[in-house]
Amino acid sequence: MDLLQLLDRIDSFVWGPPLLTLLVGTGVYLTLRLGVLQVVRLPLALKYVFRPEKNPNPAAQGDVSPFAALCTALSATIGTGNIVGVATAIKAGGPGAMFWMWVAAFFGMATKYAESLLAVKYRTVDANGQMSGGPMYYLERGLNNKFLARMFAVFGIGVAFLGIGTFPQVNAIVDATAGSFGVPKLATAAVLTLLVAAVTLGGIKRISETAKLVVPFAAVFYILASLLVLVLNASQIPATVSLIVESAFSPEAAFGGTLGITMMMAMRNGVARGVFSNESGLGSAPIAAAAARTDSCVRQGLIAMTGTFFDTIVICSMTGLVLVMTGVWTNPDLAGAAMTNEAFNLGLGTQLGQYAVTIGLIFFAFTTILGWNYYGERCTEYLVGVKGILPFKSVYILLVAGGAFIKLETIWLLADIVNGLMAIPNLVGLLGLSGVVIAETKAYFAELRQENTSEPVLAAD
Repeated sequence: MDLLQLLDRIDSFVWGPPLLTLLVGTGVYLTLRLGVLQVVRLPLALKYVFRPEKNPNPAAQGDVSPFAALCTALSATIGTGNIVGVATAIKAGGPGAMFWMWVAAFFGMATKYAESLLAVKYRTVDANGQMSGGPMYYLERGLNNKFLARMFAVFGIGVAFLGIGTFPQVNAIVDATAGSFGVPKLATAAVLTLLVAAVTLGGIKRISETAKLVVPFAAVFYILASLLVLVLNASQIPATVSLIVESAFSPEAAFGGTLGITMMMAMRNGVARGVFSNESGLGSAPIAAAAARTDSCVRQGLIAMTGTFFDTIVICSMTGLVLVMTGVWTNPDLAGAAMTNEAFNLGLGTQLGQYAVTIGLIFFAFTTILGWNYYGERCTEYLVGVKGILPFKSVYILLVAGGAFIKLETIWLLADIVNGLMAIPNLVGLLGLSGVVIAETKAYFAELRQENTSEPVLAAD
C-alpha cells in the first residue's frame, strides 16, 4: 500500500458516517433550537455587515472592527475551496455533491453563529495585549475541558500547516499562474512567499487591513464573471438545477449507472468540500471573530454567520452551476482549477474565461494563506504562549515556499483528514454549550425588542 492509498483510507474513515452525522446533526440541532435563525435573522445580520454601528461602545474590547474580523474570517474561508474544491467535489461525487454543499452550508450557518458567539463570550487577552479566543478557550473556560481544548489547538496547527492554510492554496496559485500566464512555478512560489511574510509578520491588524481591501474586490470580481456565464447560458439554468437535485438522491438514475457514483459519494464529497470551503463547524472562523471590537457576542455571531452565506450559498453556487452546466466534470482529463478554467471558457465562448478564474483564484488563495496564519498563531499561543508565535510563523512561511511542489491528490487528502480531526472537539463543545448560546440569543433579542418593537420575535422564544 502506497502513501496515497493509506491517506485515502484514513480520509474515508475520518469522513465516514459518524463525523458527517455529527457535523450536519449539530447544525440541525442548533437550527431547531435557534428557531431557524439563519433565515429569520439573515436580513438583520446582513444589515450589521453593511451598516456599522452608529454609536459603538468606546469601551468595547477587541483588536479590529467587526467588519475587519469578518473579512479576516472570509479571507481564510473564500479560497481554493470555492473554485478547486467545488470542482473536486463534483468530479468525485457528481452534480449531486453541489446539493449536499448547500445542505451543509444552510445548517452550517447556525453552527457558525454559535461558535462565533461563544468565541467572543469566552475570549481573553494574551501577554502581548492581543485578543485570544476560539474553540480552545470556550472548551476550557466554558466546558471546563482542557483536554479537548488542547486537542483542538493541536489539530488547528495541523490544518494551518498541512491542510487549508498552505499546500492547497499555494499549489492552486502556482498551477493557475503557470497554466494561464506561463509563469514558472519557482518564480510564483518565491514572490508568494515574500508577500505572505511581509503581511503575516505584521500581525492581525495588517492581515485584517489586507483582507478588507482584497476580499471584497476578489469576491465581486469572481461573482460578476460567474454571473456573465450564467446570463449567457440562462436557458440551461433550470435543467442544471434539476440535474443537481436529482443526482443528489439518485445518481444512478440520473446517469444510467455508468459513472459508478453513489448517493453516499455525492453526500460525502459535498459535505467534506463544503466544510473545507466555508469552515462551519471547523472552529476556525471563531478565532477571527474573537478579535472583533464589540461588546455583544450575539451581534458578532450574526455577522460571522454571513460568512457561510457568502462563501457557499453565493460563491460556491456560482462555480458549481457553471461546472455542471458546461458538462466539463465528465471529462476524465480535467481536474481542479483546469476543470473550472475550461468550464468558464466554454461558458463565455472564449479562452478569456480562464483568466477570470485564475485572477479570482490567486486573490482567494492568497488571503486564505493569510487568514490561516493567524488561526495557527492563536492555536500556538494557546498551547505554548506568545514565545511560540515567531517560530510558528517561520515554519508556516517555509511550508508556503514548499507547497508548490506537492501532488494535488495528496494535498486534498491531507487537508480533508486534518479538517475532520479539528472539527470533532469543536462540535462536542458546541453541543455541550448550546444552552449558553440559546440563553445569550434570547437575552439579546429580548433587549432588542424593547429598543425596537418592530423587530420580529425569535421563533425559539
